[in-house]
Amino acid sequence: MNKNIWQPVVLFAISLLIGSCGGGGSGGSGGIGIAGTGTAVNVGGSGAAQGDGAANAGGASSSGAAGGVSSAAAAGGDDGSGVGSGGTGVSSASAAGIGSTDGLGSVILNGVRYNTDSAVFNLQDAPELLLGMSVKVTGPVNSNFTAGTAATVESAADLRGTVSNIDLASSTFSLLGTTVSTDEETVWADASGLSGIADGSTLQVWGLPAAPGMLRATRIARVASGGAPILTGTVRNLDKVAGVFSIGTLNVNYANALFVGGLDSATLANGTIVRVRGVGFASAGALNATALQSWYSLAQATGQTATLDGVVTEYAGLASLKVLGVPVDAGTAQITGGPSSSIGNGVKLEVAGVFSAGMLRATKVKIRHISGTGGPSSFALIGTVGGFTSAADFKVRGQPINASGQNVLFQNGIVGNLGNGVKVTVTGSQVLNGVLLANTVTFN
Repeated sequence: MNKNIWQPVVLFAISLLIGSCGGGGSGGSGGIGIAGTGTAVNVGGSGAAQGDGAANAGGASSSGAAGGVSSAAAAGGDDGSGVGSGGTGVSSASAAGIGSTDGLGSVILNGVRYNTDSAVFNLQDAPELLLGMSVKVTGPVNSNFTAGTAATVESAADLRGTVSNIDLASSTFSLLGTTVSTDEETVWADASGLSGIADGSTLQVWGLPAAPGMLRATRIARVASGGAPILTGTVRNLDKVAGVFSIGTLNVNYANALFVGGLDSATLANGTIVRVRGVGFASAGALNATALQSWYSLAQATGQTATLDGVVTEYAGLASLKVLGVPVDAGTAQITGGPSSSIGNGVKLEVAGVFSAGMLRATKVKIRHISGTGGPSSFALIGTVGGFTSAADFKVRGQPINASGQNVLFQNGIVGNLGNGVKVTVTGSQVLNGVLLANTVTFN
């Protein structure tokens, strides 16, 4: 990858509408978006993606294969929720959220619905933000972690490479020396699940780093082969003299890599979660890195507010565990989604709290997935119906939706009320072949 794409370029504001509901950055280089048009322009990528204004924030993209660095701007407009800018009751002056994208029509992350009217979007590897993409949002949030105002929204792919060792029984596969696990919340952009993926396929994966050498996939898309490798995970076996470390079972040669996003040779250390962009492999099989960056770096100063969505590691009790490598004390937190006794290594949690002495003191914890048991899964789309063909085929915010299932609940209306231009809120628990399977449709 050409290092010049990492040099700063102009980023600027985007408009989308936000209010408050429950449900999921700064840094890096950016391209130039055209405010209010729904246009995303990639720098070193695959061109522009044109949207349709408020009803389609940039259009849908199944693969997210665009390379390089991009900044997307999308039209705002009324999302039909009845809640506009300034109505969030935001109080925290400093906050950050990291996890996977739970909803659009705003950005919904970790139960917080962010107003993005004035946000700067920095998107890499895709022309727009889509369900399931890993994301970092900075900006103040209210005291009960339901609404916020985004200052920056940052997202990039976490893995790109060739798949091997697909194991349907354990819902895992290998990619660039990393064991990738999937669950009910994994968004499948162009497959019906892991059974639809073949060994040797080239995938682009967004996900949440778990234990060293492991990543929980939140969105998976097939892409053309030959793209530059991307690897995300925990640094191990760091040798600064040789300029080598390992992630999972893969060695990384970073001697000629560019440090970006606040990371440098002094701060690179074992245990650091990094995103690596590569150009190929050395004769010994090591990935030749062209760029290293911190994975959604998070300030942990006392008083800093944060929400995290990730897999528990280093569990030593509720008062001592890690999520996304961040120390968390959940000993006095309000816990929902299951019994506190079910929390342990490998369990996916949503946590919210304030840092004190280098530890996130959680006040709210939501259990999102327990291995072998599952957990609540919900995506939300808020906006105007477009591309309507039938209840089984329409879009909101560019996301294809199927609301024809027998158990779909329609609120404030009936299925016959669906049509282009109608304002709705749609929730669903699965995205298969790029289509959200709706559970509820509420007419706004």
